Amino acid sequence: MEDQRTHIISALVLHKPGVLQRVAGLFTRRGFNIESITVGTSEQEEIARMTIIAKGDGKVLEQITKQLNKIIDVIKVRDLEPENTVKRELCLIKVHSPTEKVRAEVVQYVNIFRGHVIDVSPETLTIEMTGASDKIDALIDLVKGFGIKEIARTGPTAMSRGIKTI
Repeated sequence: MEDQRTHIISALVLHKPGVLQRVAGLFTRRGFNIESITVGTSEQEEIARMTIIAKGDGKVLEQITKQLNKIIDVIKVRDLEPENTVKRELCLIKVHSPTEKVRAEVVQYVNIFRGHVIDVSPETLTIEMTGASDKIDALIDLVKGFGIKEIARTGPTAMSRGIKTI
């Protein structure tokens, strides 16, 4: 049996209702768990880019790719090579910070990680962090001790490095 590995699947699809549901349904029918999926407009208004992060062996991925290509709204599919891929995630973290001392500590951590404080209230700071998933995880671990009120993460989005395009 082939080893399970994380796959980064990039797909260009028509930007219209129901496409995401059809793609997700395909993964469900094949028993291929989606760990993360991001969808957004591309350089062409009528086309969206999906980045799907999923684990599985090569045989399952091959079947998924073939089935994705059969969906009429799917234009192109590519399994991106992790070593030749730029991958980033966005995370918003609301941290309990009731005193100036706590605020100063949290801001110091945010600066070290090159994040941004994007909202301040009397009891909380909201942090915006963009980067690799492990970098975001490390910041979350550091600020957990202060009390995390809320986290919203996008999941990774990715594209090939260099001149190669989907």
